[in-house]
Amino acid sequence: MAELPDIRTKLLEIISKMDASIRRDSSSGLLQQGAILQELNQQLGWSQSLEMQQAILTCWYDLFRNGTLSWGGNLSNSDPPFCHITAQGRKILENLSRDPGNPDGYMAFLLKNTAINSIAQSYIKEALKTYNTTCYKASAVMVGAASESLVLAVQSSLIKKMDSLGITKPRDLEDWRIKRILTGIETVIKQRKQAVPVSLFESFEAYWPAFTHQIRTARNDSGHPSSISPVTSDNVHASMLIFPELAKLSDNLIKWIENDMSS
Repeated sequence: MAELPDIRTKLLEIISKMDASIRRDSSSGLLQQGAILQELNQQLGWSQSLEMQQAILTCWYDLFRNGTLSWGGNLSNSDPPFCHITAQGRKILENLSRDPGNPDGYMAFLLKNTAINSIAQSYIKEALKTYNTTCYKASAVMVGAASESLVLAVQSSLIKKMDSLGITKPRDLEDWRIKRILTGIETVIKQRKQAVPVSLFESFEAYWPAFTHQIRTARNDSGHPSSISPVTSDNVHASMLIFPELAKLSDNLIKWIENDMSS
C-alpha cells in the first residue's frame, strides 16, 4: 500500500493535467470529483481495499481542507461534484515537484539536493505538516528552527576548523545568540573573500543575509507577535521555498570550510 503522500502527489498531478486541458479547451467542461478519482484509481492499479479507499478519500478531502481546492466550478455549477483550484492551489501547482503543498515532492527535492542534518530534517518535516494543516504560525516557527540548525552547523564547522588551525575567532562566532552567530559567520567568510571560490562567495554575499533574515523575521513574528495575524500563508510559503536553497548554501560552505579553508 502506498503512503498518503504518494496519493497526494498523484492527485495533484492529475488535477494539474485536467485543469490544463480545460484551460486549453473550455468545451472540456469543469473539474469533477468523479473524473479525478476515477483517473487516480486507474493509475494506481491496485485492488481497492476499504483501507485504500479511505486513504484516497482522506487525501482528497485534505485538498479542500487546506485550501488547494474548493467546491463548485462556476455559479451555475456551484456544488459538488464540481470543483476548482483556488489561488493558493495554483501556487502549489506552479512548483508541484518541490512546493510545500506537496510534502512528498518537497522532501524528495530537499534530500536529493542537500545533505541536511537530522535535526533540521525533523523540524522541516514538522513544518510541512503544520503548513498543510494551515497552521502557518507554527510552520513559521518550525522552518525557523530548521534554518537555525543549518546556521549552527556552519558555526560548529567554522569553530572546529579555526581551532585546528590556531586562528583567533571573533567573539560573535562563539555567542549563543543566533543574531550574533550570523554576524560572526559573515565576518569570518568576508575576511577570507580572496580564498573563497568566486561562485560560493557571490552566493553567500547575495543570499545568506537575505535567506536568514526572511526566515528569522517570519519566525520572530510568530514567536513575538505584535498583531492578531502576524504571519500570512505567503510569508510561510516563501520561507519554505527558500529553505532548500539555504540548506544547499550551508552545505557548500561547510564543504569549503572542512576541505579548503586555511589560515
